[in-house]
Amino acid sequence: MNEKFYGSSSWLKKIINIQEKYKCYAVNNAEDTGKWSKLADQLQDNGMKIGIEAQRLFRPGKHGMEVVALELIRRLPRLDKKNEYLLFVKKDTDMSGISELPNLSIRYISSLTYADWEQAGLPLALKKNKPDLVHCMANTAPLICPAPLILTLHDVIYLENTNFGGSAYQNLGNLYRRAVVPRAIRQARLIITVSMYEKNIIAERCKTPADKIRVVYNGVDERFHPDHHQETAEAFRRKYLLPEAYILFLGNTAPKKNTQAMARAYTEYCDNCEDALPLVITDYARRHVEQLLREQNKMHLMDKFIFPGYIPIEEMPLLYHHAQVFVYPSLRESFGLPMLEAMASGVPVVASNASAIPEIAGDAALLVDPHSYKEIAQGIAKMAADEHLRAVYRQKGFERARLFSWENSARQLLDIYNGI
Repeated sequence: MNEKFYGSSSWLKKIINIQEKYKCYAVNNAEDTGKWSKLADQLQDNGMKIGIEAQRLFRPGKHGMEVVALELIRRLPRLDKKNEYLLFVKKDTDMSGISELPNLSIRYISSLTYADWEQAGLPLALKKNKPDLVHCMANTAPLICPAPLILTLHDVIYLENTNFGGSAYQNLGNLYRRAVVPRAIRQARLIITVSMYEKNIIAERCKTPADKIRVVYNGVDERFHPDHHQETAEAFRRKYLLPEAYILFLGNTAPKKNTQAMARAYTEYCDNCEDALPLVITDYARRHVEQLLREQNKMHLMDKFIFPGYIPIEEMPLLYHHAQVFVYPSLRESFGLPMLEAMASGVPVVASNASAIPEIAGDAALLVDPHSYKEIAQGIAKMAADEHLRAVYRQKGFERARLFSWENSARQLLDIYNGI
Protein backbone atom coordinates (compact mmCIF):
# COMPACT_ATOMS: atom_id res chain seq x y z
CA MET A 1 0.00 0.00 0.00
CA ASN A 2 1.08 3.59 -0.56
CA GLU A 3 0.88 5.42 2.80
CA LYS A 4 1.17 8.78 1.05
CA PHE A 5 -2.26 8.26 -0.51
CA TYR A 6 -4.02 6.00 1.98
CA GLY A 7 -2.52 6.85 5.37
CA SER A 8 -1.85 4.56 8.31
CA SER A 9 -5.58 4.03 9.02
CA SER A 10 -6.22 3.05 5.44
CA TRP A 11 -9.39 1.81 3.78
CA LEU A 12 -7.60 -1.51 3.31
CA LYS A 13 -7.45 -2.22 7.06
CA LYS A 14 -11.09 -1.23 7.50
CA ILE A 15 -12.15 -3.52 4.67
CA ILE A 16 -10.30 -6.49 6.11
CA ASN A 17 -12.14 -5.98 9.41
CA ILE A 18 -15.52 -5.91 7.61
CA GLN A 19 -14.67 -9.01 5.60
CA GLU A 20 -13.55 -10.95 8.68
CA LYS A 21 -16.81 -10.00 10.45
CA TYR A 22 -18.92 -11.44 7.63
CA LYS A 23 -16.78 -14.52 6.90
CA CYS A 24 -16.31 -13.65 3.24
CA TYR A 25 -15.93 -16.39 0.61
CA ALA A 26 -12.74 -16.92 -1.38
CA VAL A 27 -11.80 -19.73 -3.76
CA ASN A 28 -8.27 -20.65 -2.78
CA ASN A 29 -8.15 -24.36 -2.04
CA ALA A 30 -9.57 -27.79 -2.74
CA GLU A 31 -12.45 -27.32 -0.30
CA ASP A 32 -13.56 -24.18 -2.13
CA THR A 33 -13.26 -25.93 -5.49
CA GLY A 34 -15.55 -28.64 -4.13
CA LYS A 35 -18.09 -25.99 -3.13
CA TRP A 36 -18.04 -24.68 -6.70
CA SER A 37 -18.68 -28.17 -8.07
CA LYS A 38 -21.58 -28.70 -5.65
CA LEU A 39 -23.00 -25.30 -6.56
CA ALA A 40 -22.91 -26.14 -10.26
CA ASP A 41 -24.79 -29.42 -9.68
CA GLN A 42 -27.47 -27.73 -7.58
CA LEU A 43 -28.10 -24.92 -10.04
CA GLN A 44 -27.82 -26.74 -13.35
CA ASP A 45 -31.58 -27.10 -13.74
CA ASN A 46 -32.93 -24.24 -11.61
CA GLY A 47 -30.90 -21.36 -12.95
CA MET A 48 -28.69 -19.00 -10.98
CA LYS A 49 -28.84 -15.61 -9.37
CA ILE A 50 -25.93 -13.81 -11.03
CA GLY A 51 -24.58 -10.60 -9.53
CA ILE A 52 -22.89 -8.15 -11.89
CA GLU A 53 -20.72 -5.34 -10.56
CA ALA A 54 -20.81 -2.21 -12.72
CA GLN A 55 -20.18 0.62 -10.28
CA ARG A 56 -19.66 3.40 -12.83
CA LEU A 57 -22.23 2.30 -15.40
CA PHE A 58 -24.37 5.41 -14.94
CA ARG A 59 -21.62 7.99 -14.82
CA PRO A 60 -21.49 10.66 -17.54
CA GLY A 61 -18.53 10.64 -19.90
CA LYS A 62 -18.35 6.88 -20.30
CA HIS A 63 -15.17 5.35 -21.69
CA GLY A 64 -13.69 1.93 -22.33
CA MET A 65 -14.73 -0.43 -19.55
CA GLU A 66 -18.07 1.30 -18.89
CA VAL A 67 -18.97 0.99 -22.58
CA VAL A 68 -18.07 -2.71 -22.59
CA ALA A 69 -20.12 -3.35 -19.45
CA LEU A 70 -23.10 -1.40 -20.83
CA GLU A 71 -23.16 -3.34 -24.10
CA LEU A 72 -22.95 -6.73 -22.38
CA ILE A 73 -25.51 -5.94 -19.69
CA ARG A 74 -27.96 -4.75 -22.35
CA ARG A 75 -27.82 -8.14 -24.02
CA LEU A 76 -27.36 -10.77 -21.29
CA PRO A 77 -30.90 -10.68 -19.80
CA ARG A 78 -32.46 -10.72 -23.25
CA LEU A 79 -30.48 -13.75 -24.36
CA ASP A 80 -30.82 -15.62 -21.07
CA LYS A 81 -34.31 -16.48 -19.76
CA LYS A 82 -33.04 -19.08 -17.29
CA ASN A 83 -30.90 -17.06 -14.87
CA GLU A 84 -31.73 -14.00 -12.77
CA TYR A 85 -29.43 -10.96 -12.87
CA LEU A 86 -28.71 -8.49 -10.08
CA LEU A 87 -26.90 -5.36 -11.25
CA PHE A 88 -24.91 -3.52 -8.55
CA VAL A 89 -24.27 0.12 -9.45
CA LYS A 90 -23.76 3.59 -8.04
CA LYS A 91 -26.33 6.27 -8.85
CA ASP A 92 -25.09 8.99 -11.17
CA THR A 93 -26.37 11.49 -13.71
CA ASP A 94 -26.60 9.28 -16.83
CA MET A 95 -29.22 6.65 -16.00
CA SER A 96 -30.12 5.94 -19.61
CA GLY A 97 -29.40 2.74 -21.46
CA ILE A 98 -30.35 0.18 -18.80
CA SER A 99 -33.69 -0.43 -17.13
CA GLU A 100 -35.06 -3.26 -15.01
CA LEU A 101 -36.50 -6.35 -16.71
CA PRO A 102 -38.31 -9.42 -15.33
CA ASN A 103 -34.91 -11.12 -14.97
CA LEU A 104 -32.80 -8.00 -14.28
CA SER A 105 -32.95 -6.05 -11.02
CA ILE A 106 -30.83 -3.00 -10.17
CA ARG A 107 -29.31 -2.52 -6.72
CA TYR A 108 -27.95 0.92 -5.89
CA ILE A 109 -25.04 1.25 -3.46
CA SER A 110 -24.00 4.63 -2.07
CA SER A 111 -20.43 5.57 -1.16
CA LEU A 112 -18.00 8.46 -0.97
CA THR A 113 -15.23 6.90 -3.06
CA TYR A 114 -14.68 4.15 -5.61
CA ALA A 115 -12.73 2.09 -3.06
CA ASP A 116 -15.36 2.42 -0.33
CA TRP A 117 -18.08 1.32 -2.78
CA GLU A 118 -16.15 -1.72 -3.94
CA GLN A 119 -14.48 -2.80 -0.72
CA ALA A 120 -17.24 -2.05 1.82
CA GLY A 121 -20.58 -1.33 0.15
CA LEU A 122 -20.46 -4.10 -2.45
CA PRO A 123 -19.56 -6.96 -0.07
CA LEU A 124 -22.41 -5.95 2.26
CA ALA A 125 -24.86 -5.78 -0.67
CA LEU A 126 -23.71 -9.17 -1.92
CA LYS A 127 -24.18 -10.72 1.51
CA LYS A 128 -27.70 -9.27 1.68
CA ASN A 129 -28.74 -10.33 -1.86
CA LYS A 130 -26.96 -13.70 -1.86
CA PRO A 131 -26.09 -14.19 -5.55
CA ASP A 132 -24.83 -17.62 -6.57
CA LEU A 133 -21.89 -15.99 -8.29
CA VAL A 134 -20.69 -12.44 -8.90
CA HIS A 135 -18.99 -11.04 -11.99
CA CYS A 136 -16.85 -7.93 -11.45
CA MET A 137 -16.48 -6.34 -14.88
CA ALA A 138 -13.85 -3.60 -14.49
CA ASN A 139 -10.46 -4.98 -13.37
CA THR A 140 -10.95 -4.82 -9.59
CA ALA A 141 -13.07 -6.61 -7.00
CA PRO A 142 -13.61 -6.83 -3.24
CA LEU A 143 -10.41 -8.09 -1.66
CA ILE A 144 -12.32 -11.09 -0.39
CA CYS A 145 -15.71 -11.55 -2.02
CA PRO A 146 -18.76 -12.99 -0.19
CA ALA A 147 -19.76 -14.93 -3.32
CA PRO A 148 -17.84 -16.99 -5.89
CA LEU A 149 -16.06 -14.51 -8.15
CA ILE A 150 -15.52 -14.12 -11.89
CA LEU A 151 -13.26 -11.18 -12.74
CA THR A 152 -12.97 -9.38 -16.07
CA LEU A 153 -9.41 -8.12 -16.27
CA HIS A 154 -9.19 -5.81 -19.27
CA ASP A 155 -5.47 -5.18 -18.81
CA VAL A 156 -2.64 -5.12 -16.27
CA ILE A 157 -0.81 -2.04 -17.55
CA TYR A 158 -0.63 -0.63 -14.00
CA LEU A 159 1.38 -3.68 -12.93
CA GLU A 160 3.90 -3.27 -15.73
CA ASN A 161 5.06 0.27 -15.02
CA THR A 162 5.03 2.40 -11.85
CA ASN A 163 5.81 5.60 -13.77
CA PHE A 164 2.15 6.22 -14.64
CA GLY A 165 2.57 9.77 -15.97
CA GLY A 166 -1.17 10.54 -16.10
CA SER A 167 -3.39 12.88 -14.10
CA ALA A 168 -3.54 12.66 -10.30
CA TYR A 169 -6.89 10.88 -10.59
CA GLN A 170 -5.48 8.35 -13.06
CA ASN A 171 -2.39 7.77 -10.93
CA LEU A 172 -4.42 7.19 -7.78
CA GLY A 173 -6.58 4.70 -9.67
CA ASN A 174 -3.49 2.84 -10.82
CA LEU A 175 -2.15 2.65 -7.26
CA TYR A 176 -5.49 1.21 -6.15
CA ARG A 177 -5.37 -1.40 -8.92
CA ARG A 178 -1.79 -2.36 -8.02
CA ALA A 179 -2.95 -3.05 -4.48
CA VAL A 180 -6.16 -4.90 -5.32
CA VAL A 181 -5.73 -6.77 -8.61
CA PRO A 182 -3.13 -9.39 -7.58
CA ARG A 183 -5.32 -10.41 -4.62
CA ALA A 184 -8.47 -10.42 -6.75
CA ILE A 185 -6.79 -12.68 -9.30
CA ARG A 186 -5.85 -15.20 -6.64
CA GLN A 187 -9.37 -15.45 -5.21
CA ALA A 188 -11.25 -15.43 -8.53
CA ARG A 189 -12.58 -18.72 -9.84
CA LEU A 190 -12.07 -17.51 -13.39
CA ILE A 191 -10.46 -14.56 -15.16
CA ILE A 192 -11.95 -13.14 -18.36
CA THR A 193 -9.90 -10.90 -20.61
CA VAL A 194 -10.37 -9.39 -24.05
CA SER A 195 -7.50 -10.64 -26.25
CA MET A 196 -4.99 -13.45 -26.54
CA TYR A 197 -2.26 -10.83 -26.15
CA GLU A 198 -3.62 -9.79 -22.76
CA LYS A 199 -4.20 -13.39 -21.69
CA ASN A 200 -0.51 -14.13 -22.22
CA ILE A 201 0.51 -10.97 -20.35
CA ILE A 202 -1.73 -11.82 -17.38
CA ALA A 203 -0.50 -15.41 -17.25
CA GLU A 204 3.13 -14.31 -17.24
CA ARG A 205 2.92 -11.16 -15.12
CA CYS A 206 0.51 -12.51 -12.51
CA LYS A 207 1.74 -16.12 -12.48
CA THR A 208 -1.77 -17.31 -13.34
CA PRO A 209 -2.48 -20.69 -14.98
CA ALA A 210 -3.53 -20.22 -18.59
CA ASP A 211 -6.56 -22.48 -18.12
CA LYS A 212 -7.89 -20.06 -15.49
CA ILE A 213 -8.07 -17.27 -18.11
CA ARG A 214 -10.73 -17.12 -20.84
CA VAL A 215 -10.74 -14.70 -23.79
CA VAL A 216 -14.03 -13.01 -24.72
CA TYR A 217 -13.51 -10.44 -27.46
CA ASN A 218 -15.40 -7.17 -27.33
CA GLY A 219 -17.94 -6.40 -30.03
CA VAL A 220 -19.18 -3.59 -32.23
CA ASP A 221 -22.65 -2.15 -31.76
CA GLU A 222 -24.98 -2.11 -34.76
CA ARG A 223 -25.21 1.68 -34.45
CA PHE A 224 -21.81 1.93 -36.11
CA HIS A 225 -22.41 1.87 -39.85
CA PRO A 226 -21.85 4.26 -42.79
CA ASP A 227 -25.48 4.84 -43.81
CA HIS A 228 -26.70 7.72 -41.64
CA HIS A 229 -29.48 10.05 -42.73
CA GLN A 230 -27.90 13.11 -44.33
CA GLU A 231 -29.92 15.65 -42.34
CA THR A 232 -29.02 13.95 -39.06
CA ALA A 233 -25.34 13.80 -39.96
CA GLU A 234 -25.27 17.46 -41.00
CA ALA A 235 -27.07 18.55 -37.84
CA PHE A 236 -24.42 16.76 -35.79
CA ARG A 237 -21.60 18.39 -37.75
CA ARG A 238 -23.08 21.86 -37.24
CA LYS A 239 -23.69 21.21 -33.54
CA TYR A 240 -19.99 20.59 -32.91
CA LEU A 241 -18.69 23.03 -35.55
CA LEU A 242 -16.89 20.29 -37.45
CA PRO A 243 -15.52 20.51 -41.02
CA GLU A 244 -16.96 18.38 -43.80
CA ALA A 245 -13.95 16.02 -43.74
CA TYR A 246 -11.23 15.47 -41.15
CA ILE A 247 -8.73 13.16 -39.54
CA LEU A 248 -10.11 11.78 -36.27
CA PHE A 249 -8.21 11.01 -33.08
CA LEU A 250 -9.78 10.23 -29.70
CA GLY A 251 -7.76 12.23 -27.20
CA ASN A 252 -6.84 11.18 -23.70
CA THR A 253 -4.28 12.26 -21.10
CA ALA A 254 -3.32 8.65 -20.31
CA PRO A 255 0.27 8.16 -21.57
CA LYS A 256 -0.63 4.89 -23.32
CA LYS A 257 -2.84 6.81 -25.77
CA ASN A 258 0.28 8.52 -27.17
CA THR A 259 -1.49 11.85 -27.63
CA GLN A 260 1.66 13.97 -27.63
CA ALA A 261 3.23 11.85 -30.36
CA MET A 262 -0.01 12.04 -32.33
CA ALA A 263 -0.03 15.85 -32.16
CA ARG A 264 3.58 15.98 -33.26
CA ALA A 265 2.90 13.54 -36.09
CA TYR A 266 0.04 15.71 -37.26
CA THR A 267 2.23 18.83 -37.41
CA GLU A 268 4.76 16.82 -39.42
CA TYR A 269 1.97 15.80 -41.80
CA CYS A 270 0.86 19.43 -42.15
CA ASP A 271 4.42 20.57 -42.87
CA ASN A 272 4.60 18.18 -45.81
CA CYS A 273 1.09 18.56 -47.20
CA GLU A 274 -0.31 21.74 -48.72
CA ASP A 275 -3.97 20.73 -48.36
CA ALA A 276 -3.74 18.90 -45.02
CA LEU A 277 -7.02 17.76 -43.52
CA PRO A 278 -7.89 19.26 -40.13
CA LEU A 279 -7.49 17.07 -37.03
CA VAL A 280 -10.41 16.54 -34.66
CA ILE A 281 -9.29 15.59 -31.14
CA THR A 282 -12.12 14.66 -28.80
CA ASP A 283 -12.13 14.99 -25.02
CA TYR A 284 -8.77 16.76 -24.83
CA ALA A 285 -7.84 20.20 -23.56
CA ARG A 286 -6.71 22.78 -26.11
CA ARG A 287 -3.97 24.06 -23.77
CA HIS A 288 -2.02 20.79 -24.05
CA VAL A 289 -1.70 21.15 -27.82
CA GLU A 290 -0.91 24.87 -27.52
CA GLN A 291 2.00 24.05 -25.24
CA LEU A 292 3.36 21.49 -27.70
CA LEU A 293 3.06 23.86 -30.67
CA ARG A 294 4.84 26.63 -28.76
CA GLU A 295 7.71 24.25 -28.03
CA GLN A 296 7.89 23.43 -31.75
CA ASN A 297 7.43 27.06 -32.90
CA LYS A 298 4.38 25.93 -34.88
CA MET A 299 1.58 28.01 -33.41
CA HIS A 300 0.52 28.87 -36.97
CA LEU A 301 -0.95 25.34 -37.15
CA MET A 302 -3.22 25.81 -34.14
CA ASP A 303 -6.25 26.51 -36.31
CA LYS A 304 -5.89 23.08 -37.91
CA PHE A 305 -6.76 21.43 -34.57
CA ILE A 306 -10.44 21.13 -33.61
CA PHE A 307 -11.55 20.36 -30.05
CA PRO A 308 -15.25 19.39 -29.80
CA GLY A 309 -14.90 18.10 -26.22
CA TYR A 310 -16.49 14.90 -25.01
CA ILE A 311 -18.86 13.26 -27.48
CA PRO A 312 -21.57 11.08 -25.83
CA ILE A 313 -21.47 7.45 -26.89
CA GLU A 314 -24.88 7.82 -28.56
CA GLU A 315 -23.39 10.38 -30.98
CA MET A 316 -20.12 8.61 -31.70
CA PRO A 317 -21.39 6.94 -34.91
CA LEU A 318 -21.99 10.41 -36.39
CA LEU A 319 -18.49 11.52 -35.40
CA TYR A 320 -16.98 8.63 -37.37
CA HIS A 321 -19.34 9.34 -40.27
CA HIS A 322 -17.56 12.56 -41.24
CA ALA A 323 -14.00 11.27 -40.71
CA GLN A 324 -11.82 10.54 -43.72
CA VAL A 325 -9.10 8.78 -41.69
CA PHE A 326 -9.10 7.43 -38.13
CA VAL A 327 -5.75 7.29 -36.30
CA TYR A 328 -5.14 4.97 -33.35
CA PRO A 329 -1.43 5.21 -32.38
CA SER A 330 -1.64 3.76 -28.85
CA LEU A 331 1.46 2.41 -27.15
CA ARG A 332 -0.46 -0.22 -25.20
CA GLU A 333 -3.97 -1.61 -25.67
CA SER A 334 -5.58 -4.85 -24.59
CA PHE A 335 -8.16 -4.63 -27.38
CA GLY A 336 -8.83 -1.39 -29.30
CA LEU A 337 -12.59 -0.98 -29.56
CA PRO A 338 -12.60 2.48 -31.24
CA MET A 339 -10.60 1.02 -34.10
CA LEU A 340 -13.36 -1.52 -34.83
CA GLU A 341 -16.05 1.14 -34.47
CA ALA A 342 -14.26 3.20 -37.11
CA MET A 343 -14.00 0.18 -39.41
CA ALA A 344 -17.71 -0.62 -39.03
CA SER A 345 -18.43 3.03 -39.88
CA GLY A 346 -16.48 2.80 -43.12
CA VAL A 347 -13.48 4.86 -41.97
CA PRO A 348 -9.97 3.72 -43.05
CA VAL A 349 -7.71 3.18 -40.03
CA VAL A 350 -4.06 3.98 -39.37
CA ALA A 351 -3.11 2.12 -36.18
CA SER A 352 -0.22 1.18 -33.93
CA ASN A 353 1.64 -2.07 -34.52
CA ALA A 354 2.04 -2.59 -30.76
CA SER A 355 0.37 -4.76 -28.08
CA ALA A 356 -3.04 -6.29 -28.96
CA ILE A 357 -3.81 -3.93 -31.82
CA PRO A 358 -2.45 -6.15 -34.65
CA GLU A 359 -4.42 -9.11 -33.23
CA ILE A 360 -7.68 -7.17 -33.38
CA ALA A 361 -7.00 -5.20 -36.59
CA GLY A 362 -5.76 -8.11 -38.67
CA ASP A 363 -4.92 -6.81 -42.14
CA ALA A 364 -7.68 -4.17 -42.01
CA ALA A 365 -5.54 -1.27 -40.75
CA LEU A 366 -2.37 0.41 -41.96
CA LEU A 367 0.00 -0.35 -39.08
CA VAL A 368 2.75 2.04 -37.98
CA ASP A 369 5.36 2.23 -35.23
CA PRO A 370 3.78 4.28 -32.41
CA HIS A 371 7.21 5.25 -31.09
CA SER A 372 8.01 7.10 -34.33
CA TYR A 373 6.01 10.28 -34.89
CA LYS A 374 7.47 10.46 -38.39
CA GLU A 375 6.12 7.01 -39.25
CA ILE A 376 2.71 7.95 -37.85
CA ALA A 377 2.81 11.10 -40.01
CA GLN A 378 3.74 9.08 -43.07
CA GLY A 379 0.84 6.68 -42.45
CA ILE A 380 -1.59 9.59 -42.15
CA ALA A 381 -0.29 11.23 -45.30
CA LYS A 382 -0.39 7.99 -47.28
CA MET A 383 -3.97 7.18 -46.29
CA ALA A 384 -5.28 10.73 -46.66
CA ALA A 385 -3.79 11.24 -50.13
CA ASP A 386 -4.66 7.92 -51.79
CA GLU A 387 -8.35 7.44 -52.55
CA HIS A 388 -7.82 3.88 -53.85
CA LEU A 389 -5.94 2.91 -50.68
CA ARG A 390 -8.76 4.30 -48.55
CA ALA A 391 -11.28 2.26 -50.53
CA VAL A 392 -9.22 -0.92 -49.98
CA TYR A 393 -8.98 -0.39 -46.23
CA ARG A 394 -12.60 0.67 -46.03
CA GLN A 395 -13.68 -2.69 -47.47
CA LYS A 396 -11.22 -4.62 -45.32
CA GLY A 397 -12.54 -2.74 -42.29
CA PHE A 398 -16.14 -3.72 -43.00
CA GLU A 399 -15.14 -7.37 -43.26
CA ARG A 400 -13.04 -7.27 -40.09
CA ALA A 401 -15.64 -5.48 -37.96
CA ARG A 402 -18.27 -8.08 -38.89
CA LEU A 403 -16.25 -10.68 -36.97
CA PHE A 404 -16.93 -8.90 -33.67
CA SER A 405 -20.45 -8.56 -32.26
CA TRP A 406 -21.71 -7.86 -28.75
CA GLU A 407 -24.30 -10.62 -29.10
CA ASN A 408 -21.52 -13.16 -29.69
CA SER A 409 -19.61 -11.73 -26.72
CA ALA A 410 -22.67 -12.00 -24.49
CA ARG A 411 -23.33 -15.59 -25.62
CA GLN A 412 -19.75 -16.55 -24.79
CA LEU A 413 -20.14 -14.95 -21.37
CA LEU A 414 -23.39 -16.79 -20.80
CA ASP A 415 -21.70 -20.09 -21.70
CA ILE A 416 -19.06 -19.31 -19.09
CA TYR A 417 -21.71 -18.62 -16.43
CA ASN A 418 -23.62 -21.81 -17.21
CA GLY A 419 -20.48 -23.92 -17.44
CA ILE A 420 -18.84 -22.73 -14.26
